[in-house]
Amino acid sequence: MIEAKHDGMGRALLFDIDGTLADTDPLHLKAFNQVLGPHGHVFDHARFSRELQGFANVAIGERFLPDEAPERRAAILDEKEQVFRALVAGQIAPLPGLMALLDRADAAGIPMVAVINAPRLNAELLLSGLGITERFKAIVIGDELPHGKPHPLPYQEGLRFVGASAAASIAFEDSRTGVQSAAAAGIPTIGMRTTLSHADLVAVGAVASASAYDDPDLLARLAAAMAW
Repeated sequence: MIEAKHDGMGRALLFDIDGTLADTDPLHLKAFNQVLGPHGHVFDHARFSRELQGFANVAIGERFLPDEAPERRAAILDEKEQVFRALVAGQIAPLPGLMALLDRADAAGIPMVAVINAPRLNAELLLSGLGITERFKAIVIGDELPHGKPHPLPYQEGLRFVGASAAASIAFEDSRTGVQSAAAAGIPTIGMRTTLSHADLVAVGAVASASAYDDPDLLARLAAAMAW
């Protein structure tokens, strides 16, 4: 993780990456089917959103590869991530309004944190592909902690690294596990509707949802919460 100086304001914006900064979930679905298909598991969009989206690879391996040794599970899921990285290279585009929002947060001195369950290589590839690596004061990887999402620890760590208050901050997530993690950490969470519906996101703890970062209601909420 990359530690930053505390800004003293107590506010922060915390973002998942996959499906939240960029709509990469269709490529994750394709990679999972390519690698787990030979093991008898085929996923459609609905099953992906219920059983794979947002879960750490350790949990996915335990569920879908129970007869494999832990080392073999890890190797299979490492292959999935390699397939995903090959698929996504050169195809990373930000959700509408993202860059303007990051500019506004930078101008206001609001620190931003990336919080992700996926491997660090994925996080670095996606942030680099979007050209926004340096915008983030910390990158928190669930797999590098004792507990990943949906446990609150990844978001608690994100807050700690920038000295921010949960109640004064806002998180952005697109998965059930991600919303549960951020909400359990006490952070008001916006669900991004790249995969799930408004009802799905609110049911697991989101305070609101948006399809993009230029949504007028979202921008008004951010202006009030961040005092910019």
